[in-house]
Amino acid sequence: MTGKTAFVGDGDSIMVFKAAGVAAFAANDAKKAREILRSIASEYSVIFLTEELARELNDFLKRFDEEPYPVILSVPSKSGSTGYGQECIRRATERALGVDLFKND
Repeated sequence: MTGKTAFVGDGDSIMVFKAAGVAAFAANDAKKAREILRSIASEYSVIFLTEELARELNDFLKRFDEEPYPVILSVPSKSGSTGYGQECIRRATERALGVDLFKND
């Protein structure tokens, strides 16, 4: 598993990752993404997932929070950012450090 990276997202969004040599898996809905994640979770240490799919799979993704690998990161799709990925990182760092590093006060 060491250092292996994958991307899960809609067909158009995965093209850039495929071109960069990253293992990319097409999932146009949450059901397909869940199936893919279940099958690849033990093989990859970092998995990028489009924000739209991550939002729909929020409860399912919580099972990975307590394990060191895989790290699942939400990223914008070809449609652009919804802000969900940034919010997930903010919550995770606040949980880990006890302080909101992204606070704008």
